[in-house]
Amino acid sequence: MNYYAGEYDIAVIGAGHAGCEAALAAARLGMKTLVFSISLEAVANMPCNPHIGGSSKGHLVREIDALGGEMGKNIDKAMLQLKMLNTSKGPAVHSLRAQADRKRYQMEMKHTLEKQENLFIKQAEITKINLEDGKVSSIETNVGAIYKVKSVIVATGTYLKGKIFIGEFSQESGPDGVFPANRLSESLKEIGVKLVRFKTGTPARINRKSIDFSKMEVQKGDNGLVPFSFEDEIKDFKQVDCYLTYTNEETHKIIRENLHRSPLYGGEITGTGPRYCPSIEDKVVRFSDKPRHQIFVEPIGEDTDEMYIQGMSSSLPEDVQIAMYRTIAGLENAEFTRPAYAIEYDCIDPSDLKLSLEYKTIPRLFFAGQSNGTSGYEEAACQGLIAGINATQKIKGKEPVILDRTQGYIGVLIDDIVTKGTNEPYRMMTSRAEYRLLLRQDNADLRLTSIGHDVGLISDERYERFLNKKHNIEKEIERLKATVVRPTKEVNEFLKKYNTSELSTGTKLSELLKRTEISYEALKEIDENRPEIKKDEAEEVEIQVKYEGYIKMQEEQVQKFKKMEEKILSEDIDYETIKGLSLEARQKLNKHKPHSIGQASRISGVSPADISVLLIYLQTNNKK
Repeated sequence: MNYYAGEYDIAVIGAGHAGCEAALAAARLGMKTLVFSISLEAVANMPCNPHIGGSSKGHLVREIDALGGEMGKNIDKAMLQLKMLNTSKGPAVHSLRAQADRKRYQMEMKHTLEKQENLFIKQAEITKINLEDGKVSSIETNVGAIYKVKSVIVATGTYLKGKIFIGEFSQESGPDGVFPANRLSESLKEIGVKLVRFKTGTPARINRKSIDFSKMEVQKGDNGLVPFSFEDEIKDFKQVDCYLTYTNEETHKIIRENLHRSPLYGGEITGTGPRYCPSIEDKVVRFSDKPRHQIFVEPIGEDTDEMYIQGMSSSLPEDVQIAMYRTIAGLENAEFTRPAYAIEYDCIDPSDLKLSLEYKTIPRLFFAGQSNGTSGYEEAACQGLIAGINATQKIKGKEPVILDRTQGYIGVLIDDIVTKGTNEPYRMMTSRAEYRLLLRQDNADLRLTSIGHDVGLISDERYERFLNKKHNIEKEIERLKATVVRPTKEVNEFLKKYNTSELSTGTKLSELLKRTEISYEALKEIDENRPEIKKDEAEEVEIQVKYEGYIKMQEEQVQKFKKMEEKILSEDIDYETIKGLSLEARQKLNKHKPHSIGQASRISGVSPADISVLLIYLQTNNKK
């Protein structure tokens, strides 16, 4: 028996990393917001590796924070270990990574949701989305509650018709044994949403007391603590060690001998898995020439002895898992607390979305996270934030917030999945960002805080602090460029000390800083008038000065990109009527309805010749 349960502005289906960001953004922007989870114990759950950040993902977390999201603040409260990755390379690929206390992360995020004004948290399974005049009108729960809503954000993660596999055993389930969402898939199909089937997996968890860490390499955290949130300062804390070990030929032999028992190779799993996070059996088959694979043993919390075995995701039977794990140095007596499993789930084809993450054919229906065919907590969270902002913008009658590829990794991710679609779970990587020297994790606030403030998620106080930081950086760069040092004995002794050539004539401080041997910190030895600036400001000054030439080159490339992005294509264009376009281009353009010439040029099957035709078409129509 159904009953009317009230009227709300926005309903968010799912309270994982995408759902949490979507719900918080909408509520903070004044929307009366509902967020649903099948189990409130699964709010902001980390069913796979309990860590935040990492290569390219750290960039996403910094961008989420700069726009006013919560993930960065939450991991700053719940970290067990912190490292800056890729420091041997240039600043474009430096990325923060933190091992998280899984339960504390969940608890802190759930409490943040509970305290948020305008936000109502419900434990329920959503079974139906109703439309009225082709637009979202209401949702229904498994117990018959009907909520009237203006907009819906689907952030169901891997719960949508979730099914787990452990060898020959399978059952309908979400992650960690939580009930799946079985009925929503049919409702989505009924309203015209096309679904595809993907899969992912997670390794076993092992009791700490059964592990011999003396046979493993210790992986310690960094000494210099850098927060994810630009607003936070991390107090020193006792970091927990992680460990490194390896598979061996005996491990691989057991896997090869039991491949016939893997549902992945037996055909029971039909969903497509992630290329960049394969199961251990997949790695052994695909990289048969490798004698070993890295395995990281990582804690999942301060108050538990469960350890996460990164790199050993598997769908093999539990008895095979135990046998292969016990061939690894340090895991000879491993006792499982939870076996590894694969999970298959429904998601959408993201090319059916607009760049705002609204479904093209159903107004006010938005999708975010793994529902869009992506993988990873950070990828999910950034989509949730954008979906929450744009569902609000839609209700308020405002233009959507769309980040392009020159503004952030978030823009790259969304443009990739919407423009190109994905035939496997999409993972963010630094190599996907063609302007990555401009999109560093250290300058995410300089790139995006103004947008967050304009939207309404960054407070005036925080914005003032940001403007002050920006001013300090610009002023110090100007001073370095204006200050000349003479070839004195003191200066040349300093240069000799750092193994760089001596001066014979006056040189600006900025030119000395461009030398690879000299850091901004070192330069203070000969820089008498240096002002007091903060550590993060000094870092930004050094990067901008040292890489000035490369940055200017990328900025010139960005200008060319922007010109193509500014050539807007109407959604009403029927590409079948444009003479000169190839048949494939007509079909692809009509399906995708690109926002601009730039986006059209990135659609597979649309050639440079087709782009020329479109440019002529636009020019002709503009004259008319």
